[in-house]
Amino acid sequence: MTTQGKVAVDAGRRLSPQEIADNLRERIRVGDLKAGDRLPTQAELADEFGVERGAVRQALRALQEDGLLTNVSKGSPPRIAEFAEGEGDEPRPTMVALAPRLVEAFQETRVRIDAVCLTAESLIPALGEPLRLIHAGAVRPERIDVRIMLPSRKINLAFPVQVGGVEGEDPVHERWLGMRNAQGQVLRYNLHALRSHGVEVQVTFRALPFTPPVKLYLLNEVEALMGYYTVARYEEPSDDGVLLDMYDVRGTESLLFSFEKRTGQRDVAFVEESQRWFDALWETITTDLTLS
Repeated sequence: MTTQGKVAVDAGRRLSPQEIADNLRERIRVGDLKAGDRLPTQAELADEFGVERGAVRQALRALQEDGLLTNVSKGSPPRIAEFAEGEGDEPRPTMVALAPRLVEAFQETRVRIDAVCLTAESLIPALGEPLRLIHAGAVRPERIDVRIMLPSRKINLAFPVQVGGVEGEDPVHERWLGMRNAQGQVLRYNLHALRSHGVEVQVTFRALPFTPPVKLYLLNEVEALMGYYTVARYEEPSDDGVLLDMYDVRGTESLLFSFEKRTGQRDVAFVEESQRWFDALWETITTDLTLS
């Protein structure tokens, strides 16, 4: 991996852009590259890793998409983003924080992902990179188990809800339900597609009898990522173009707080208690969920 911030390059082959990005990501995580530090030039990185500049540009693009770089494409080397130092230590928006943690989780032979959320809006893009790595043959888990708890269609949601209430048909509820079902189906389809690579995949949904006030992701029973849903007033168009005035949340923007068993006893207790909480709900008051 790294030795004092440098990668050990196998002279027999060239590193892929993903391997370059992973190496730089590790330097950020351990603090060799700190928030505000300027990266070496593309030419310097290409020389260090023994690759063409195009591979370096692809690696930097991946780090930019993860939110780890700032000042990209401004005529000088980019800097490490202020929230990137100690990658797992600082809370970051779900769209930024979840993807690299899933990439690491998918390095295991047996992968287990448990989630409690309002929809699968954040999970679908966050799973993009680990799924790409499996399709490319870069990682090879033998089995993937994904369990997701989503609110039941039968309950009165705490959010999203129409401002001032509604009588009769509820377009806000129908809008959420359509998103819940469509995103869940896409997620299941994308994961089931891994079976073509010989991966055993099981994706199961259960219906919660309440609206979760937080989102929770449990990765391989060793890490918990938790974020608060913050309710605000929004105006969004319905499928037929009617503007809906509603109280809703932006789950992709929720800050995720990471707790890892390897960090210390406090985090061990949080991860284990979160897993017990999830399992208890799954086995008791949740019901079968059909995405239709």
